[in-house]
Amino acid sequence: MTSAASTPTGRYPAGSAAFPHRDLIALGGLAPWEILFLLDEAEQWVELNRQPHKRNDRLAGLTIINAFFENSTRTLLSFEIAGKRLGADVVNMLVAQSSVKKGETLIDTAMTLNAMHADAMVIRHQSSGAVRLIAEKVDCPVLNAGDGQHEHPTQGLLDALTIRTALRAKGLSGDFGGLTVTICGDILHSRVARSNIHCLTTLGADVRVCAPPALMAADVEAMKVTPFHDFDAALKGADVVMMLRLQQERMSGQFIPSPREYRHLYGLTLDRLALANSDALVMHPGPMNRGIEIDSNVADLAGRSAITTQVEMGVAIRMACLDVLTRRSRGVEGWA
Repeated sequence: MTSAASTPTGRYPAGSAAFPHRDLIALGGLAPWEILFLLDEAEQWVELNRQPHKRNDRLAGLTIINAFFENSTRTLLSFEIAGKRLGADVVNMLVAQSSVKKGETLIDTAMTLNAMHADAMVIRHQSSGAVRLIAEKVDCPVLNAGDGQHEHPTQGLLDALTIRTALRAKGLSGDFGGLTVTICGDILHSRVARSNIHCLTTLGADVRVCAPPALMAADVEAMKVTPFHDFDAALKGADVVMMLRLQQERMSGQFIPSPREYRHLYGLTLDRLALANSDALVMHPGPMNRGIEIDSNVADLAGRSAITTQVEMGVAIRMACLDVLTRRSRGVEGWA
């Protein structure tokens, strides 16, 4: 089996020291080389996924449980494809079909899943901190597929890989130092924003966040970013523009006057995109509210929109995470 030796040497410690964590719960607190290690590991899977034969049996015989207590389409599908392309047996547990609907506690569910001897679990939950709680109760690696307003670490990683891929396509080094990234939208409720902020600032990027006052996180300045309420000002000189979905399902009360007013002030139009650098990359984690936070002619802008590339990179990143987190149990050299 291939070990960590397949990645560039000298950028991070050897063997399991490159990523010494059993779980991937958050990007906050990770060292730069730990993030770079996962990005570099994903490169081989980007290449595999572009081939006619997309299967590698590295995880053959392993069982991965995707336990999604919150609805998802793209994230669940991405993790399922990632596990199957690595040869694992993948089981999806959706909350609508689970005993949680019958009143079972989260701890009981965790203990039940643990008794099935899974080799890795992917957990998505509507409550912040729930994934860490489950991780403390089970014996296998746990990957956070999104927990409340806390984090969505594989989304942050796939976005970083998307940016690095775009930079290298322009003949640049792919380093994040000196890069200006503007993240605009529902910062308050967005775990995607939080993971991207942790990831990009750790890698050296200059991150700006823009939102209406009611949708700006109170602790945002402590996260080493520059806050804006004026979207036009936040766009000037930006190399990457990342739009966020209005998460109305997480809102109680009136956070914006109306979708129409929100688009007027914070929607990414072609005219507004012209305020950023001429080759600025356009990103969106999906699903998109076209005509609200982003216009269709921007979302589909050839040569500038990286939205479908984000989806592609998502499968590769999740393959890398599943591979790395199961190396110890598989006895990979340097990891056992």
